[in-house]
Amino acid sequence: MGWSRASACPIRTLITLKIKAITRALLDERGQDIIEYALVVALIALAATAGLSKVASSIGNVFSKVGNTLSTYTS
Repeated sequence: MGWSRASACPIRTLITLKIKAITRALLDERGQDIIEYALVVALIALAATAGLSKVASSIGNVFSKVGNTLSTYTS
């Protein structure tokens, strides 16, 4: 079964449409801002988590020192 130019091969037409859709999606920059904001938020969350663990250790050390000092004076 041959295809004339008037009635193009449906598979070729489908592939062409899919390629055009993928090209449009790749060139579309509307979602780029959202992704950039998400990356910035993730970076801030990572930095905050790393910083808070150090702060938590320092606070724990301070409470231990206060506890030791109080136990020395109350004994």
